[in-house]
Order: sequence, then structure tokens, then C-alpha cells
Amino acid sequence: MSDNPEIVVTARKPAGIKHVAGGGASAAVIALALAVTGLKPDEGKRNVTYLDIANLPTYCYGHMDRKAKVGTFHSDKECDALLTTDAKAKEQAVMRCTPQIADNPYMLAGATRLTFNIGEANYCTSGSARFFRASQFKLGCQAFAGWDGVIGKTPIKGAMSVRRLKDGRYFSEIRGLHDRRQREIAQCLQGVK
Repeated sequence: MSDNPEIVVTARKPAGIKHVAGGGASAAVIALALAVTGLKPDEGKRNVTYLDIANLPTYCYGHMDRKAKVGTFHSDKECDALLTTDAKAKEQAVMRCTPQIADNPYMLAGATRLTFNIGEANYCTSGSARFFRASQFKLGCQAFAGWDGVIGKTPIKGAMSVRRLKDGRYFSEIRGLHDRRQREIAQCLQGVK
């Protein structure tokens, strides 16, 4: 730290990444707003609990709750609050797994949206997370594309493509997930120089 008030000392930032003045806290607030805005159309809002494509009880903006009863109604206010709470939890997970992108609202928002869909454990062990930790930011964003399908005991009807895995299960590439990944990648890449 300099004693001269005209000299500002800053930490060195990795090359190839755009940062927000004020650091992680400001970036996290901006990223959360960006993520929530993107998640609303990606998830769609359903006020009544239903079974999603993976047969999990889901309601509001993709809020999964294995104990939820199909058919239960949830208010708009409850749905908005749940989305913000759920997105913030995923954002915090992304920052724990990949602190290298914590100061970049676009990468953080894109990764938060991905994590909202695939889960913290999958994100933290993903190619994207490995690339981000290695400061390979463009590759980290582009690696979101690998999460565009569903694995199950049977193929998903209407899938873009289906392939059988070695363990006998099926990987079904889903148009909605493919398109969603492309939007997340585009957002993430806004943060790459």
C-alpha cells in the first residue's frame, strides 16, 4: 500500500478477463441480476408443481423439491423470491468452485445460469470449471455446450439426437437445453476480452 494518496495500488488481474470496479461484491450483485433476468425465460414460470423432463417435482422458475406434491399452487411473489434465493445459492457455489471469475459479472452470470440447471456438484467438476480455474476463460464459456441433454433409462421422445451409453442408458440431446446453453455461452463470452 502506498502512503501517497495519488498512487493507487491494485492487485494484478488475470489476462483475458473484464472486471468490474469494486471487485467481487459489485460483480456478484450485477451477475445475480443478469442471471435472474436470463433464468426467467429459460426456466419459464409454472405456479403449480409439476414433474419436469427428468421426472422431478418442480415449480415456479425451475425450483426442484423432491418432497413437493404435484398440483400444489405457488404465488407469483413466492416464485420470484424462490428464484432469487435459488440463483444466489448457485452463484455462491460458482464463486467457491471458480473464484477466478468472481469479479466478472458476465462469466459469473452465465456460469450461475448453467449451475442452476446442472447443479453445483456437476458444475464444480465440469470442464468449464477446470478451464476457468486455469484462466482459460473463453474455453470455460464454450464448454457449457456439453450440457445440452438428459441421461436416462429410456430415450426422450422428440430429442434432437439420442445415443446409447456404455452403461446401457441413453443420452438425449434436447433442443431447449441446446438453445439455453447457447444463450449462456453468449452471456459468458461478453466477459472475455
